[in-house]
Amino acid sequence: MLKLSLRFLLPLVAILAALGYASLPLVDGLMLRWFQRDLDMRSQVISTTLAGPVSEAWRAGANERIEAMLTNISTDERIFGMALCNPSGAMVVRTAQFPAGLRCLATGSGDDEISGLHVTRVPVRLDSDLDGSLVVAHDKSYIARRSSETRGYMVALFAVLGVLIAMVTLLVAHLSWRGWIKGMRQMLSGENLLRPFAGDGEAKVSAELRPLQAEVRALLRRFERAPSSEDGSGGQWSAQRLRKVLDEEYAGDEVIVVSNREPYSHERHEDRIVVTRPASGLVTALEPVLRASGGTWIAHGSGSADAEVSDKDGCVQVPPEAPSYTLRRLWLSPEEISGYYEGFANEGLWPLCHIAHVRPVFRASDWQRFVSVSNRFADAVAKAARRPNPLVLVQDYHMALVPQLIRERLPQATLMTFWHIPWPMSEAFGICPWREEILDGLLGSHIMGFQTPTHCRNFIDAVDTFLETRIEHETSTIHRAGHLTQVSPYPISIAWPSPQDETAAETRVRVRRDLGLAADTRLAVGIDRLDYIKGLTERFAAIEYLLENHPRWRGRFTLVQVAAPSRSDLPEYRSFRERVEAAAHRINRRFGTDTCLPILLKVEHHGAAAVRDLYRAADIGLVTSLHDGMNLVAKEFVAARDDELGVLVLSCFTGASRELHEGLIVNPYSAEQTGEALARALAMPVAEQRERMRSMRGWVRGHNIFRWAGKMLSDAARVRSRERVTQRIESIQRGQLRRVR
Repeated sequence: MLKLSLRFLLPLVAILAALGYASLPLVDGLMLRWFQRDLDMRSQVISTTLAGPVSEAWRAGANERIEAMLTNISTDERIFGMALCNPSGAMVVRTAQFPAGLRCLATGSGDDEISGLHVTRVPVRLDSDLDGSLVVAHDKSYIARRSSETRGYMVALFAVLGVLIAMVTLLVAHLSWRGWIKGMRQMLSGENLLRPFAGDGEAKVSAELRPLQAEVRALLRRFERAPSSEDGSGGQWSAQRLRKVLDEEYAGDEVIVVSNREPYSHERHEDRIVVTRPASGLVTALEPVLRASGGTWIAHGSGSADAEVSDKDGCVQVPPEAPSYTLRRLWLSPEEISGYYEGFANEGLWPLCHIAHVRPVFRASDWQRFVSVSNRFADAVAKAARRPNPLVLVQDYHMALVPQLIRERLPQATLMTFWHIPWPMSEAFGICPWREEILDGLLGSHIMGFQTPTHCRNFIDAVDTFLETRIEHETSTIHRAGHLTQVSPYPISIAWPSPQDETAAETRVRVRRDLGLAADTRLAVGIDRLDYIKGLTERFAAIEYLLENHPRWRGRFTLVQVAAPSRSDLPEYRSFRERVEAAAHRINRRFGTDTCLPILLKVEHHGAAAVRDLYRAADIGLVTSLHDGMNLVAKEFVAARDDELGVLVLSCFTGASRELHEGLIVNPYSAEQTGEALARALAMPVAEQRERMRSMRGWVRGHNIFRWAGKMLSDAARVRSRERVTQRIESIQRGQLRRVR
């Protein structure tokens, strides 16, 4: 502390000393001018005082009396001598010490260079019409003495002032230092850093430390989101590492997943029942969690044979080959499916959240079904929970009301909701007639997850616009009705594929042969649901632009477009399918040849193996969504390219474009821009392809689906721990209050 104080004080003292030294010449000059003006004024006063007696003695011819008067006044230490000059300029009377070299010159004042005296000549009326002058020679040595004394006083003043300022500054610095140390200790120990709000009884961070607190929070958030290598696996997440997180953070805890889609469905095919597992990243990520915890997955039972294999509560043990967790199915009537799923969820929320220029439809009857089914899901969670405080993972927009409904039934549960699709800007979200109810439902969650930071900000803006809440934007936390919700981005990903027995070159040859294409045909692939947000008609317009403006690719380029049928009962989807088929037919008729069609449209479901083969065989992966939360097709294409070849053409309106920067990012609404990107991709050198693909593959491999799930579970564990501590504190306080009473 002494060294720190000296390090602080010495520069301050040095600065004050320099200022004092620099000011001395200024003070000397100022004092010299003051003294000279004082001498001139004294001379004027003396002349005025002596004017009468001198004039009288002059007329009487009594020069001795004049000399006596001048000698008497010259006894002042500041006056060296005096003299009287007649009108002709001759010196008639002078004192004994008056310098002989001084002459009677013109009136005025100044320093005499020879004698070193300050001389003042003042006119005096000697007779009625005759003027003489009184010459006063001042001794300047006293000025030097006074200046030296003043200089000493100035030095002493600056020294005392410097010491006082240094002492006061040091005292203030020490007091401030103690406050900073206390605040830093609080932050480093977690106080006022992990808790976004300081309520009654909690220490609040001082205003001076708040900017630093915000920076530390931001650094912690970035550190938490960064890959780690704590398990010795180089930061690579896997199902085993996810189970390890579960064992460490949730040992003995109950885990429940709630979603509309089930992880397994049972379908009847003639006289046998077939179990199908959807190609879903969500299932891939969360199933290891449920297997390790023996938890429960609650979903809508949509398979044709689901009821046959389930018990009276709709439960069945899965996976079939090694049952380890419970799938609890809800049975929905056709009216409920029409209102809850097809109506409010897919005709209302889906187009509302996607900027695809399809008008959302909101009907009161659909809303009533949505509320009713949401209550049924919440009841199923409460019934499935074996303990009062399970960890509940709520998935996607179908469950918008479920978090708050679960909280009402299970107040001690830890709730985490992940919204897989985009969240619109508050102006667009305001279209929904039940916007407050949806926001209230989602704020029942402890953690609200989205795909990108932009979607998080949009959600917070919507809450700020339509609800009375307290929001801390630095930490993305929302406080409402005594409950805290953390809003965070968790970009979803895929499971890294296992190595293939067949090489990519062999797959290319086989796929082209199966499609009836020549071996040198350049192949692009698009894998999408038949949905208007996927930009299929815009994609076909880009193909048309490519063939119009780059005719060398006619007969040498084909897009294989797999469009899995989706929501075909909805009028908008039926109309969209007709438009897609008509556009493909028109372009094929215009540019197609007997051996090569520009667009091979396959409106059918493809299995995971067939899709993987298309990815590995293609030269271009084409993703032109008009608006997507993430779009895992882009990541699946990158992961499949173990030969590090191929080019990804990616819409800027997908969440994936925020991560896969090495793809050719395009605006899908511009056929010209997307068409030119296709031409560039077709002509891209192999070396550039490898460099781009290698970078994207490294990102996707490190940021896989298990990392997504692990990050959410780790964050939920922290919230869960905080809730438990809070509950224990509240329990202790209630016990103390009862004892006081």
